[in-house]
Amino acid sequence: MNQIAEMFDLPANRHPLRDKFLRWQCRVRQIAMRDNFGKPDDAIAPALRLPGEQSDMGHIITVLSKSPFHSMVPEFRQMFKNTQDPAQRRQKALDLFSETYYQKADTFSDILTATFPPKSEGAKKIRSAGQCRLDFTAYGQTFLLDCKVWKLTKNNSLHQATVWHNMLFNPNLPPDTVVLGFEPDWPRCVAEPPIG
Repeated sequence: MNQIAEMFDLPANRHPLRDKFLRWQCRVRQIAMRDNFGKPDDAIAPALRLPGEQSDMGHIITVLSKSPFHSMVPEFRQMFKNTQDPAQRRQKALDLFSETYYQKADTFSDILTATFPPKSEGAKKIRSAGQCRLDFTAYGQTFLLDCKVWKLTKNNSLHQATVWHNMLFNPNLPPDTVVLGFEPDWPRCVAEPPIG
């Protein structure tokens, strides 16, 4: 993971497919927030396949977070702490994510994250493999992303962004939730239809 580039928002891996994917993700996530009240669909929940496996392990719900330079963790934390009412938290999150949050694709990290229950055997298996493929297919577009897998520590900015984001929708998230990061190897990734 190129953490220095992420920290300072440098264009370390500005592959054209990366930019197209991030623009697409911002668009489909905003649609999910506006039209589906935040309910994840196939554009957000890709199929995950481990190397050498013939079938998918299942679908995971991914989080697209701002790069550390543009982090909104303090805002997420404040929204969570401002009220004890889960419905109000959820509505505030939907308002934010429906309006301005996804407007600028270049403010996002290309490392997707996902949460898993504590002691998840699935998370252990994915982490042990060290790599996987995430298959996104929705709205007439497919992205096949070959990814390196990271287990993120609690002090990692993407871990914090993922946990606070998810707590806005699920306040019962366990404190020892496992967060994995999926870093695409852009030259090995594929889009269909291809970028042009």
